[in-house]
Amino acid sequence: MWGPFVPGLRLCRLFYTEAVRPLLREAYPGLRYAAGRLGEGSEVLGFDTERSVDHDWGPRLELFLTTDDLARHGEEISAMLTARLPKQVAGWPTHFGPVVGRARVLTQTDGPVAHRVRITEVGAWCDGYLGFDPRRTVGTLDWLATPAQRLAEVTGGAVFHDGVGELTALRDRLRWYPDDVWRYLLACQWMRIAEEEPFVGRTAEAGAELGSRVVTARLVRDVMRLCLLLGRAYPPYTKWLGSAFAALPDAAGVAAALDEALTGDGTARQAALCTAYETVGGWQNRLGLAEPVDATRRRFHDRPYQVIGAGRFAAALLARIDDPEIAGLPPVGGIDQYVDSTAALCQPRLARGLMSAAWQAGAGAGAGAGAGAADGRDPEPPRAP
Repeated sequence: MWGPFVPGLRLCRLFYTEAVRPLLREAYPGLRYAAGRLGEGSEVLGFDTERSVDHDWGPRLELFLTTDDLARHGEEISAMLTARLPKQVAGWPTHFGPVVGRARVLTQTDGPVAHRVRITEVGAWCDGYLGFDPRRTVGTLDWLATPAQRLAEVTGGAVFHDGVGELTALRDRLRWYPDDVWRYLLACQWMRIAEEEPFVGRTAEAGAELGSRVVTARLVRDVMRLCLLLGRAYPPYTKWLGSAFAALPDAAGVAAALDEALTGDGTARQAALCTAYETVGGWQNRLGLAEPVDATRRRFHDRPYQVIGAGRFAAALLARIDDPEIAGLPPVGGIDQYVDSTAALCQPRLARGLMSAAWQAGAGAGAGAGAGAADGRDPEPPRAP
């Protein structure tokens, strides 16, 4: 390690204020731009540690110019930084070595600096990273076809300077889902739980201990994502899901129940999951997003498995959706609620194509499909044999 570990976002701020900004002021006085650290990287979400420095970590920056200035000055600014950047900031090199595998690492140099200042303009960056330009409009497809990880990376990190204002405005616009989109995503998350909540007991009863644990782990993940959605925090991808969940205020009770579910026997894990469901159901009731639902466990029809009846919470949310476009959607949710392939989720065009295809295939089904009727009965999924 080059020096004492510094959280990456702090290092990037120092890189901007001590190295990049003075050079821009000297060479391009009056230049209008935005500078920040957002996009991919554990430091953007605040989850980087000393382990992170071994790849794609260090003093990095996104520098956003106007379209005209990018065409006029973009290449020469990059060349100027290569020639004039200091070799270190806060004891860390500013030079990145050649790509090894898929990553670049910090290394010392006595010559020009191979920097990681990406010089671009807001529209092009958004089109490439999100698949749409939030400066124009953000429609239902834009919200649902964009993985929550990407939304977290665009609204996370930090903007160090915004002389144009566009970057700050679009980050504010993407800060959180519109209420009806939020209700729809919450409903679809409850539906995922409804599909499998009785299987923990059924598999354990059948002697499939490993299978019961697998189902439990899937449900634990779904509950964690549900909590993040209720807490107005974009659920990140698997590596950082636990870290983001642990950062939620007052999540300790749910976390303890989920830990018990993962470590207990068949009976204990079913009971612990129900404790988590009851806590989360009460949380939803307090938010006032839908009519309150009785958040107490119950039998799964005439079988001896304890469940929460998750479909009831989904039905209550769906009943409060006023936007007819969202009310008419099939019950698949956002792209990362039904697609679990990193290769697909990292390609905005593919993700948008998959989302559009799901809508077309489910046309006419309506968002209420699979959630059950809101008539007082427990809207459960079909019983498994």
